Amino acid sequence: MAQFCPTDHPHRRFNALTGEWILVSPHRAKRPWNGQVEKVNDEKKPSYDPACYLCPGNNRVNGDKNPDYESNFVFTNDFAALMPDTPDNEKDESCDLFKMEPAKGTARVICFSADHSKTLPVMSESEIEKVVDLWADQLVELSEKYNYVQLFENKGAIMGCSNPHPHGQIWACNFIPEELSKEVKCQTEYMNRHNSALLLDYVKAELLKKERIVFETDYFVALVPFWAFWPFETMLAPKFAVSTIDELTREQRADLAKAIKKLTTRYDNLFECSFPYSMGWHNAPKSLGAKEREAFILHAHYYPPLLRSATVKKFVAGFELLAEKQRDLTPEQAAARLREQSEVHYSQR
Repeated sequence: MAQFCPTDHPHRRFNALTGEWILVSPHRAKRPWNGQVEKVNDEKKPSYDPACYLCPGNNRVNGDKNPDYESNFVFTNDFAALMPDTPDNEKDESCDLFKMEPAKGTARVICFSADHSKTLPVMSESEIEKVVDLWADQLVELSEKYNYVQLFENKGAIMGCSNPHPHGQIWACNFIPEELSKEVKCQTEYMNRHNSALLLDYVKAELLKKERIVFETDYFVALVPFWAFWPFETMLAPKFAVSTIDELTREQRADLAKAIKKLTTRYDNLFECSFPYSMGWHNAPKSLGAKEREAFILHAHYYPPLLRSATVKKFVAGFELLAEKQRDLTPEQAAARLREQSEVHYSQR
């Protein structure tokens, strides 16, 4: 009888951070692909686009004019998904089947650079450090009014990004979103059982195994999580206890900028394209108690959709929508592919 091998046989993996399971089917990676193929836009962008509503000095859709900013710029989203003045409603306690509550918040756009042609992997470390500082400043400012602040970036048209100018978004809300609720619960329960932080213990264990590590810097680790769902999903996590990005020291912020450049460069080099992804920072929500905050460790998730090449992406359908998340390429194989990539961007060789 054949012996079980995780690179050949279907198996399930437990996500300790969310309490969910994921199905891994490595043998399926060998199947031929006759599905949809995406178009790759290799057109070189100008440093300034007069038609771009995010470039310095240009008018946005609502008629407001952007300042002639030189590095980065933040403004309230002209089409915000959350509003600060949503009226309160009268709760109907008569039925558990139709629960509803008002959602209050705001949404902002953060331009990473004044240069229309740049993305994070081709920006300098000092330029990326300014983005880290802006993330931290925005978190502090918005946390004065809102319980949770989500810092994130959707990169590439395939991820629904409507403008190629290098930018991210910030959504602040008066509630703790679902993904954060799961992470808070699992990390708090782990702290109660082991009297240590789940993510710190996890990073230490991964550094010992070295199977899923992409690289490490002085303060941070980039790895493909044991429970990763997306083909080349990664996590950027600290080696030290920290709950929110504003708590990072100047030295740690500079090191984080270095890590972001290393990771995003490897992504672009993988298929020699501007690699699309959705990424975001998970900071501790403001309303956490002392024990919950001690358990919660700052980290970033990168969720890229590409599967086999710059033109073939993973589709979330069927079993994944109706039953359980599933992946083909093992996390160990994905980490090896990313680890072997150069740290010099393919466009600059």
